[in-house]
Amino acid sequence: MGWAGWAGWTRRRWSAVRAGAGGDAGMSTAEYAMGTIAACAFAAVLYKVVTSGAVSAGLTSVIEKALDAPF
Repeated sequence: MGWAGWAGWTRRRWSAVRAGAGGDAGMSTAEYAMGTIAACAFAAVLYKVVTSGAVSAGLTSVIEKALDAPF
């Protein structure tokens, strides 16, 4: 399939997606709940990574080097 074939397929596919999504006004309550749980889980993992010893030592080192830079 050449470039024109892919472009046509993509155009038709996006047209179909847009046409099918017109009736959906937004997320339902269950989707909000799952999104909130996923965001909280991501925040917990990110907190654990940032507060770990290796990352904390690295950040401290970077900050100390920046503060001790000669002017």
